[in-house]
Amino acid sequence: MEEFIKKFIFADSRILGGKPCIKDSRISVQMILEWFSSGATEKEILENYPHLSAEGIRAALAFAALSMDRDFYIDLKVA
Repeated sequence: MEEFIKKFIFADSRILGGKPCIKDSRISVQMILEWFSSGATEKEILENYPHLSAEGIRAALAFAALSMDRDFYIDLKVA
C-alpha cells in the first residue's frame, strides 16, 4: 500500500506548508477528504479537477487511512 501511496502523494515544506498533496498539484489530501465529507462524489471531483486521477484520489484516501492507523487518540469527554 505504501508504494501505491508514494506514486501519487508527496509533501514539500514549500507547498501548502508541507501538507501531503496529490503529485503535480496543489490539492491536499485534506482537501480531498473535505470534498467527500461535504457529499461530493469521486465523479464530481474528477469533473471539477480533470488533472486529478481516480488513482490519485484513492491514494489520498489510503494515505489518510494509513495515517489514522499510526496516530494515537485521547478520549475526549463532552461535558
